Amino acid sequence: MGETRVDLLHLLEDLRDAYPGALEETILTEIVANSLDSGARRIQLAADAATAGLVVVDDGSGMRRRELARYHDIASSAKTRGQGIGFAGVGIKLGLLVCEEVLTETRRGKTHVATRWHLASRHRAPWKWIPPLGMVAERGTAVRLRLRNPLSPLLDAGFLEAVLRRHYQPLFDPFFAPVLVPCYPSGVTVEVNGRALEPEEVALETAPLEIRAARKRKPSALGYLMRAPEPLPEERRGLAISTLGKVIKHGWDWLGVTPAAPERIGGLIEVPALAECLTLNKADFVRVGPRGATYLAYRKLLQEAVSRQLAAWGDVRDQAEESRRRVARPVERDLERVLHDLADDFPLLATLVQGRAGGQRRLPIGKGGGGADGRAFLAASVVSASAAAEAEPASVAAPPQAGEPREREPPPGDGPLPGASGARRPAHHALSIQFEERAGDPELGRLVESTVWVNAAHPAYRRAAASRSDGYHIALAAALALAPLAVEAAHEHAFVTAFLTRWGDAVARDRPAPRSSR
Repeated sequence: MGETRVDLLHLLEDLRDAYPGALEETILTEIVANSLDSGARRIQLAADAATAGLVVVDDGSGMRRRELARYHDIASSAKTRGQGIGFAGVGIKLGLLVCEEVLTETRRGKTHVATRWHLASRHRAPWKWIPPLGMVAERGTAVRLRLRNPLSPLLDAGFLEAVLRRHYQPLFDPFFAPVLVPCYPSGVTVEVNGRALEPEEVALETAPLEIRAARKRKPSALGYLMRAPEPLPEERRGLAISTLGKVIKHGWDWLGVTPAAPERIGGLIEVPALAECLTLNKADFVRVGPRGATYLAYRKLLQEAVSRQLAAWGDVRDQAEESRRRVARPVERDLERVLHDLADDFPLLATLVQGRAGGQRRLPIGKGGGGADGRAFLAASVVSASAAAEAEPASVAAPPQAGEPREREPPPGDGPLPGASGARRPAHHALSIQFEERAGDPELGRLVESTVWVNAAHPAYRRAAASRSDGYHIALAAALALAPLAVEAAHEHAFVTAFLTRWGDAVARDRPAPRSSR
């Protein structure tokens, strides 16, 4: 009888490659995420270059003996899909790639146990029970990493602090307390080498943003935009979105809205409800199904809020940009039909547009009925904090007069948001076109999220605009940007040909038939 063997080293390396950042950064952020998921109120990190050791101690719920034993299985996890921000203890497991050994101690009630773990070969990662070292006082979990490289950045307190601030900024800013208190009732204190991380003061012009569910006083999402007179550092540019205190995405690409001066504007928005929309590895958001509907609904509301604030700041597109948008709008409508027609032949395009029975090219955001699975709606309004104070509360609205319908239209700014109840509303979900200046870039366009960014600085685009054929150029740029997603490299030419053929057919169908003369 044979047996299946697992190449653990290869599996861990594949897991490492699933994350965009450096390995040490991933290890640190995932260990802290697991501490937060355990309900920790205090997380202590201690780096000692002399012993090449990093110790992380939390006062969370700890683990039982059988849970600690299961924690050493690479593919095992006690996590529930749609809850929390940590993934399968991946921080500890990836630590095997850079550590001589990983020592874990946990205490929960009367259970107080510890293990030692290391990667012995490509196929073996043995662990054994050891006496607890006393790193945990009353309850919680402690992890001690003994690193192979004495110059590892994990031994640098400055690196630890910078990574924690970049990935968990809402935890250190009291501005986000109103939306994080339900998640962390006692707050969270993080210490690095005995020093608690305090909020950073940034002397920049800021504009608060809020998303409120209808008839609720407390915001369901909270954030701000900030504007600087000079270009911001690279890590501060763009809008970051976080959930349960962990930053998931950053920049302008994911939002699909770009200011006229993107290098001078940044910000952060915390949306706790999006924790259930995270992908399995908690590094991105789902874009399909009920969870995807929730994410897309929040994204739409954020686009409106950010666009409104940028307009208030005078950061608006110039006439050239508006002219480009006028040309792009009919192309967007054609692309919706093209993508729907091509989805059968190129299934990977289904992530960009979904169809319902009857041929309607819309993603169903909600249905009547209860549940928190995104199949129902609440009206949601996105307002800045300053505008919220001026808004008229729904409770003081005048009653309808006799003969008037009792249902009133939602106020301007309200939008669909999955919630506990409400009527079914479809939400438009298709490819969008945006423009950016990337001088020197040979690519006509690139795909980010569900947006094709056309390079308006490309000589071919300028020639197309001058000859009034920029609609065709935009369609070609979209085809080239979608090709790597839809097919393998060897078949990209055939995809572009099929795409442009369908696009031409869509234009021909929309052209009115000539009138017959009598």
